[in-house]
Amino acid sequence: MKLICIGRNYTDHIKELDNEKPTDPVVFLKPDTSILLKKQPFFIPDFSDDVHHEVEVLVKINKVGKHIDKKFAHKYYDEIGLGIDFTARDLQAQLKAKGLPWEKAKAFDGAAVIGKWLPKSKFQNLNNINFSLKKNEEIVQSGNTELMLWKIDELIEYVSKYFTLKIGDIIFTGTPAGVGKVFAEDQLKGYLGDVEMFSIKIK
Repeated sequence: MKLICIGRNYTDHIKELDNEKPTDPVVFLKPDTSILLKKQPFFIPDFSDDVHHEVEVLVKINKVGKHIDKKFAHKYYDEIGLGIDFTARDLQAQLKAKGLPWEKAKAFDGAAVIGKWLPKSKFQNLNNINFSLKKNEEIVQSGNTELMLWKIDELIEYVSKYFTLKIGDIIFTGTPAGVGKVFAEDQLKGYLGDVEMFSIKIK
């Protein structure tokens, strides 16, 4: 399985990092080794002094597809989740400055938190899902899927042009504003609406 991540999908996050608004979705991959094991803490890696949390709505693919039309995309997933795309921001900035790929800053071991899954039938409108991240019981990120530049079905259509989607693949749909540095002993909790989807300790 692969983790397909979308960057710059919320205008307010693009602005906070002073990035250009893209004309197409920004896509990068994380390997399965980047998944943080269940009930394990996240250890800040020794190669970064500035690891940021990025909370994101997740979609789990349930059948194989290629060149999926947007109007059929809803048939390729039935679960919605929440996770974190941990980013070594200092390392990412160095790589971007040299025009190099981001993988070392985004795809390192433990850099992908995947929380619980909920049936998509639980949501009245997938394009109107509130989600948030609490750091030490204070809300630091909050967003709504309505604010995505590219909605879930549009992302599936776009990504499937380039990659065959397989059962178990997960799409990270992008993060809203409010990303920030994590410190040892922080506690991060993610919510879809008012449902707690994950709780992570930082070490």
